[in-house]
Amino acid sequence: MSKKQSKQTFLGGAAILAGAVAIVKIIGAVYRLPVNNILSAEGKTYFNIAYNVYNVLLTISTAGLPLALSKLTSQAQALGRGNEKRKLLRTSIWLFFALGIVLSLLMFFGAEQLAAMMHQPPAAPAIRTLAPAVFCMCLLACMRGYTQGQGNMTPTAVSQVLEVLFKLGVGLPAAWYVVRTLKRSVAYGAAGAILGVTVSEVIALVFMALYLLRHRDTAPAEDVPDSSGTLIRRVLQIGIPITLSNSAMSIITLLDTQIVLSRLDSIKGQLVSSPAVLYGQYGLGTDLVNLPPSFVFPVTMSLIPFVAAALAQHENARANRIVSSAFKLIALLAIPAGVGLSVLSGPILLLLYPAAVQDAVACAPLLRVQGVACIFICLMNLSNAILQSYGKEKIPIWTMITGGVIKVVMNYILVGNPSINIAGAPISTLCCYGAIAVLNLYFVWKYSPEKPSYPQLFAKPALASAVMGAAAWAAYGLLDRFLTGRFSAYGANALATLLAIMAAVVVYGILVLALRILRAEDVQNMKKGDKLIKILHLK
Repeated sequence: MSKKQSKQTFLGGAAILAGAVAIVKIIGAVYRLPVNNILSAEGKTYFNIAYNVYNVLLTISTAGLPLALSKLTSQAQALGRGNEKRKLLRTSIWLFFALGIVLSLLMFFGAEQLAAMMHQPPAAPAIRTLAPAVFCMCLLACMRGYTQGQGNMTPTAVSQVLEVLFKLGVGLPAAWYVVRTLKRSVAYGAAGAILGVTVSEVIALVFMALYLLRHRDTAPAEDVPDSSGTLIRRVLQIGIPITLSNSAMSIITLLDTQIVLSRLDSIKGQLVSSPAVLYGQYGLGTDLVNLPPSFVFPVTMSLIPFVAAALAQHENARANRIVSSAFKLIALLAIPAGVGLSVLSGPILLLLYPAAVQDAVACAPLLRVQGVACIFICLMNLSNAILQSYGKEKIPIWTMITGGVIKVVMNYILVGNPSINIAGAPISTLCCYGAIAVLNLYFVWKYSPEKPSYPQLFAKPALASAVMGAAAWAAYGLLDRFLTGRFSAYGANALATLLAIMAAVVVYGILVLALRILRAEDVQNMKKGDKLIKILHLK
């Protein structure tokens, strides 16, 4: 590891990834919002179905194994086993290569069958177009896991930005050209938008491969690594339980999509819109709900290798401080984000989807419930990572399965009721992730060496978020009333929404300072990784 890389700490690594996520999400919004307006709710359904299939196959191959590689790489580096670290990469790359080939071929040649299984045959072109991305992402995940295991988050961050830039540069023009110029159906427009994803993964893979070639670790080491078979078994022993926990939810989500569309199809004669349109409207809110949890990902990705390295050095107290600080950071961000999405659901959707006003209005009540669910999704992701960091990889499997069963059963009952229909989907989502988060938090408390005080962690952010939500609601109501008639309908809503969001941020910022929700010592705890990294470097 270079000196520059050695300076990255848990907080620094998380900050780098969080910065990349912020850039990715901003550029991604420039991509996804126009694409959603181009494709309409129906095309959005085909786009989402392809992504759901893709996510299942991707999760199977990349959810746990890269984290296992990251953890083992971090441990090898902490113990000064340079030869073992390099052999881990050489051995693992072939495992990811084989997985990628098999899953990509399955997705490409089974596109029609997968689309038919989801009761939406027009989604087949989008599924097939996305198939090569699975192979690229498998290799990318391996390379990212290796660099992250060394405490270096920069290559991952750069590759993520490259992904979204090429997704925007290729996918948006392709969707526009197919739908507006060639006058093809939105099913082919969805495939055009998906093409940008596939191209972006190819570019990111080329970047990571060149980076690793240029920054090869050639430092001499005297350790004798285990055999390739032993190393693969160690990767699988750690990675498979994590993969199962994450794959369980991806598989259940895919099954859940199939159930929702099937139940809507069974009562389509009593619906005001087609099942594809209703599910697409629900998907507009899902895009927004997935935004805050994406900022949890940098914390979890940085958390696991640093905690693993601390545990390898028997630095349990330092590991506990890092975990506790990560908990406080996510509570600080997730609760206000969920409250804000819920309180301003309608105004935000009308701001983002001016070309799909009817769909935005229909989605607003769904997003109100999804906003609350967003809080539990963030807590679930972080608590999963904490349990995995402490060697409790199997617990998230069972909690995810429990939540998934709740989701599937509730969707079957609620969505099949004509008077509820698609409104049942966000309710089941809230119950699902709420159950998982509560179970995870219990097990974190049970197995943590230092028992976390949840009231202390969550009470102040919850209070501040409630006041912030009230301020946002009141500010929007007053501003919208004042601006209506002075601007166009869209202009009045847009200005009122943006000003209400700014007011909410100011109010929340003041409360964070006044209530001392995040104190200086919490930041210092996250910076404790400096000393740990120095130990790793000297080793």
